[in-house]
Amino acid sequence: MNQDNGGVIGKINTPTQTVASGVWSIQDQFEAQSSSTWPLAFPQTTFTNTCRFNDGSTDNLSRTPSGAGSLTTWTFSTWVKRSSLTTAGQIFSAAPHVDDQFYFISDGTLRFYNGNAGNGTFRTNQLFRDGSAYYHLLLVWDTTNSTAADRAILYVNGSRITSFQEQNNPSSSASSKINNTNVHRIGAVGSSSGEPFDGYLAETIFVDGQALTPTSFGATNPVTNIWEPIAYTGTYGTNGFKLNYSDSSNLGDDTSGNGNDFTVNNLTSVDQSTDTPSNNFATLNPLDNYFAGSTFSEGNLKIVTSSGNYTFNTGTIGVAAGKWYWEVKIVNSSTEDLIGITKNVSTGTTNYLGQNTGAVGYNDNGNTYVAGTNSSYGNSYTTNDIIGVALDVDNNKLYFSKNGTFQNSGVPTSGSTGTGAISIDAISGDNYFPAIGEFEGSSSGTFSLNFGSPPYTISSGNADANGHGNFEYAVPSGYFALCTKNLAEFG
Repeated sequence: MNQDNGGVIGKINTPTQTVASGVWSIQDQFEAQSSSTWPLAFPQTTFTNTCRFNDGSTDNLSRTPSGAGSLTTWTFSTWVKRSSLTTAGQIFSAAPHVDDQFYFISDGTLRFYNGNAGNGTFRTNQLFRDGSAYYHLLLVWDTTNSTAADRAILYVNGSRITSFQEQNNPSSSASSKINNTNVHRIGAVGSSSGEPFDGYLAETIFVDGQALTPTSFGATNPVTNIWEPIAYTGTYGTNGFKLNYSDSSNLGDDTSGNGNDFTVNNLTSVDQSTDTPSNNFATLNPLDNYFAGSTFSEGNLKIVTSSGNYTFNTGTIGVAAGKWYWEVKIVNSSTEDLIGITKNVSTGTTNYLGQNTGAVGYNDNGNTYVAGTNSSYGNSYTTNDIIGVALDVDNNKLYFSKNGTFQNSGVPTSGSTGTGAISIDAISGDNYFPAIGEFEGSSSGTFSLNFGSPPYTISSGNADANGHGNFEYAVPSGYFALCTKNLAEFG
């Protein structure tokens, strides 16, 4: 017997990402699970891309089928991460006149409306107001079912929704406008392009002629107990399609093999994102905007600060350990910009970034604010400059770069020595969040944040050591993009 593998009797094995043979050491098993490489009991799949829809530019995809498919039986599946939480946003619809519509209402509920006299309509009691996570939505239309309540079914993250504030079960063999020879849209109303969706869509699938269940598209991870995607391996039917958004030059490309491509409307290659259910990147937090009153767009990666307030907004991912890197592009400088980190959200319209303990703000005049103290630090910055933020939580150090050059002769790889670093408070039961804001109330700036999936074109392209992220400048050695894959390993 051999007990040199952490106390587990058996053969010592080298972990792989596909097979767990023999016995792994306890440490190897822990590391594999924390880094999401532990082999699971279901066929996991990895989504590489999503499509980022911006409601301000009415982004959508459209297609008109040449012939009708089944009007009584079909399945629609997609993964969605919302950006705007206070406006209506269409996910999938079909014209004409009064459309079939599957969409979020401005209050956060989810509704399906059958345009054929409302024969088959529901609206959830449940609210969907998490702008940091992906939901898997599965809509099943099957009016051939003998049970009225089973003719229009909604599943979210693998669970059937049964609580509705509005519900009108379809009559037997009722027809839908979806799958007929009408214009169909993803991301807007079919007939008018109204109520554009704002957020991210991944793996959008339509199956013509089948009423499927969630197990065709996902499964519960036995380690994390989280609903995760699996590869759909079934057939699609005549009008079926699969959009995986993998071709940035043709985001409406149908990869099912049917060739049912969608026309791209207002979307460009920069709207292809690597922020996916398989690796969720940080964005700005739409729920933390009460005092700031800022305007978000481009998947909550572009921000226009309010000229009436001088406070700050925060990101969706906070960290209590590890080393992290992100970039901020100055689209339009306000002359009082502040870029940095904070442990706490804003407490008022005049609570500027760096005013309180546990917060740092790098001002566009080159100074820093640390716990209310204004100090000389580096160069000023302005429109079109890119500020890099390197946060070393392990050593309580913070560094800023301007266009690739770290300020104050900073060396992010200097560890506890902290050459040229700004010293920050040690973590104590809390987290550091990315933050951005203004120092005076009359200022309004515009910024694009790049946590690894940029909302603007990158001229060079640099990933972290794990291969995640796409940055303008090189990521310092040992630092990583703010995304769930890295967070599981280093956070």
